[in-house]
Amino acid sequence: MKMWTMVFVLLAVACAAALGWQELALDPGYVLVRLGGTRIETTLWFAIAALLLLWGLLSVVWRLLRWPLRAWSHRAQRRGRERIAAGLTALAEGRYARALRELERASHQTGLRVPALLAAARAAHERGETERADRALDEAAASAPAAALALRGRLLLELGKADAALPLLKSAVRAERGGDASSPGAARLLAEAALAVGDHAAALDALDVVGRDRQLAEDAFAALQTRVLAAALAGAPAAENLNALWSSLSRSQRAVPEVVVAYARRAAGLGLTLAALDEIESSLRRGWSETAIRAYGELGEAEVDTRLRRAEGWLAAQPNSAGLLLCLGRLCNQSKVWGKAREYLERGLAIAPSAALWEALGECCTGQERAADAACCFRNALRAARGEPTEALADAVRGPLNTRASAVEERSEHGVPRLPASASPRRG
Repeated sequence: MKMWTMVFVLLAVACAAALGWQELALDPGYVLVRLGGTRIETTLWFAIAALLLLWGLLSVVWRLLRWPLRAWSHRAQRRGRERIAAGLTALAEGRYARALRELERASHQTGLRVPALLAAARAAHERGETERADRALDEAAASAPAAALALRGRLLLELGKADAALPLLKSAVRAERGGDASSPGAARLLAEAALAVGDHAAALDALDVVGRDRQLAEDAFAALQTRVLAAALAGAPAAENLNALWSSLSRSQRAVPEVVVAYARRAAGLGLTLAALDEIESSLRRGWSETAIRAYGELGEAEVDTRLRRAEGWLAAQPNSAGLLLCLGRLCNQSKVWGKAREYLERGLAIAPSAALWEALGECCTGQERAADAACCFRNALRAARGEPTEALADAVRGPLNTRASAVEERSEHGVPRLPASASPRRG
């Protein structure tokens, strides 16, 4: 089909050319050019052909005249690319003096000016030349204000000047909301700066912008969201503010254990202990969390007996949970059930030693009026916090703790027993 179409088009062109040539032969046209006493007479079609030839000759001459300039421009561009590549490589390698030298040279190239200045600001910052970095950012801001502002905020944060970075980043995010060009990274930096200075309202606003832009991976955004929400809940000034913020969260946000723990601790601090306990218990019913169960034992002495019974009920499903054993030990300490507290805490130490377990065991020994053991436990708590080896208690008559039951049985987060890893099916 295509071949026949092409043949038809060629025939049509040939017919049109034949008819055109016939018309040209009958009337070739007439052109008269007179300049002073000079007269040039020719046909129209010869004049058109002469003009096209002249235009071609002028184009060739113009290209020949521009060739040295273009060659010099191409060489400068190539040198600029080489310099910015060398500068970025030196920056990544930590050779900041060379990086700064190459990047400042590359910044004289028009197409590379902004990225070279931004990278030079980073290199100057790493060298500790704050004024030089500021000058580079000021120059870059003339062409790319959003990028320069975001980098300036990041450098201020790295210098520990979150209070200085906060107003800059707030203005950047407001510009983005107003439709002006801005860097999506400014919202994330604003969240970090607001967290550093305790401006939780600004951190929450920045979190909304980060979530809308979707510039972060899901895991990174979830981690940032957890930090912001936990800080905002922990910093709620009053019970009504805390409840309003908690009610505004989505169901998925209220299911994050760290967020639940932050709400529960602040609620308990404001006298809402029952609400705090209810949220932690609901979170543990949805899925087991070492963070949540540790916090369950840190909410004061309210409803201690009830909490102790519920925690002991979870032990059957989570026999190897060091957090649960710590929680049980603390609740027993509060109830002055010293024998059970010591049993739970020693079992937790046999599973996963930690400074918190040693500290709780020290409180237990203090309640039992065993001053030497208590002092040893508190020393071990300090050593465990520093990562140093601990010492054995003086009370050695009890013998080594039997942890076979807790070491053999393993259960899932839903309490379903798992087969030991070493078990293998036998065949007849």
